[in-house]
Amino acid sequence: MTRPRRVLFINDTARNGGPGRSLHAILSFLDPEEIHRMVLLPREDAIARLLREASVVDELIIDPDLIENAWQPWDRAVERDDLDAPLKVRLPRLALNVGRMGRLAVTLPRLVRERGVELIYCNGTTADFVGGIVGNLTGTPVIWHVRYTAIPAASRALHGALARSRQVKRIVCVSNASAALFPGLPEKVAVVHNAVDVERYRRDATPGALRGSLVPQDALIYGSMGRILPRKGYPHMIRAARELIDRCSPEERHRPYFVVLGDTPADLPGDHLAECRALVVELGLEGRFLFPGFTEDVRPWLQDFDVAVLPSVYPDPLPRTVIEGMAYERPVVAFDVGGVGEMVRDGETGTLLPPSPSTSLFADAMLAYLHDPERLRREGIAAREAVIAGFGGSAHGRAIQAQIERALR
Repeated sequence: MTRPRRVLFINDTARNGGPGRSLHAILSFLDPEEIHRMVLLPREDAIARLLREASVVDELIIDPDLIENAWQPWDRAVERDDLDAPLKVRLPRLALNVGRMGRLAVTLPRLVRERGVELIYCNGTTADFVGGIVGNLTGTPVIWHVRYTAIPAASRALHGALARSRQVKRIVCVSNASAALFPGLPEKVAVVHNAVDVERYRRDATPGALRGSLVPQDALIYGSMGRILPRKGYPHMIRAARELIDRCSPEERHRPYFVVLGDTPADLPGDHLAECRALVVELGLEGRFLFPGFTEDVRPWLQDFDVAVLPSVYPDPLPRTVIEGMAYERPVVAFDVGGVGEMVRDGETGTLLPPSPSTSLFADAMLAYLHDPERLRREGIAAREAVIAGFGGSAHGRAIQAQIERALR
């Protein structure tokens, strides 16, 4: 029997989020008799806990020289106050972090050689750059898993050079919207949509977290999840919620509730969550539009959602939150941006709105499910069937394993 091929998976952030949860899904369905799963993370946090508890890694390597943010202190994760620290504090940290990344350029190639890594699998934007450089330094084949639809102008030349390099063998894109970044490399690019474990994400998998505690039992809950950033469009959802309630009849006005799980990450400037909460107060939606905060396990909340809402107003590559909501038999309301139209079928598994945000159309789409319970039920069932058919973890694992084997050949 041949030994498993040794693959190093680089995940460039340790916090909970779509890339880390997607990596968990990949590792869960790879064949450990074929793939020895080494994972490199920058620090201990939610993703390390998730991978350990699920027993989906063979080796977990923590290397703090894999810098998550240029301004982070040497001994902990960055916090929002660090971004506003005086220059006399930030500049020494920046210099130290540049030095640490330089050290990583020495130690990571050494790790690849000493541990017999046969393939570097890059999961995330920074991971693509790091893995691409290390692959070219060591002659190790590289796979990029691309979960973005844009690259900063200052990085485009290096990004393009690495993508074209001989060692980057395969470029796995989560959507056609992501694949559009590589128009000249059709021989390398493959579109493999994100996926979930359909048995783990299903109705009644966990007790609900909302009804009877935060909202009434008969509420119709419009739920969303994700990082609370301006490009995620939550102010549009808040304004649409106000319009929806105003248009309800007196008999139904008590039913609509709106819940957004998540926060504004501490390593990004500005507290958009605070801005959204202020807008909720301004529009008189206290108690009806809720921000419970960050949670590592979204399933108890999904159990109580009735409609999954994605208000993103930028080319969102392929948000996992949509697939997770659909797996729970929730129809989706979203703008047709990025890869969203590759998941949601308008009128069958949810409602796709034109990319240009419209509060009235948004309110119309959400209100329709309050007025038509049969449509809510029918589209929810179709949504889960679509996930089983096209976004299931088992088929996804086979597709990723095939990409790994192809790169190794």
